[in-house]
Amino acid sequence: QVQLVESGGGLVQPGGSLRLSCAASGFTLDDFDIGWFRQAPGKEREGVSCFSSTYGTTYYADSVKGRFTISRDNAKNMVYLQMDSLKPEDTAIYYCAAGLVATLTVGLYDYWGQGTQVTVSS
Repeated sequence: QVQLVESGGGLVQPGGSLRLSCAASGFTLDDFDIGWFRQAPGKEREGVSCFSSTYGTTYYADSVKGRFTISRDNAKNMVYLQMDSLKPEDTAIYYCAAGLVATLTVGLYDYWGQGTQVTVSS
C-alpha cells in the first residue's frame, strides 16, 4: 500500500527556515517521481517543486526558486523540502505526492499525503 506522510511544518517568522519531510512507504523512490505542493486558504493547490527519479533533475515554481530545495534520501525512502527565506505568502498546507511524471501539475499525481501546515508570520 502506497503511503506518504508529511512532517516538519509549523510557525516561523518571515525570513526563517523550515525543512519538511515526506516519508514514503509501500514503494521505493525509484518507482515514482515526487512532488511538493501547497494550498493556501481560498486558493487552488499549486506545484512547488518536484524531483525526477529517472533523470535526477529538479523543478521549482518561479515563486520559490532560489529559496526552496528539494532532496531525497533513497536509503531512508524520504524526500525533503528545505525552505529558506520564508515569506508570509508561503503560508499554506504543504503536501507531498507521488506520480509517474515529474511535473508541477497537480492532476498528474496518483498518491497524496495528508499535508502539513506551514505558517509564516511575525
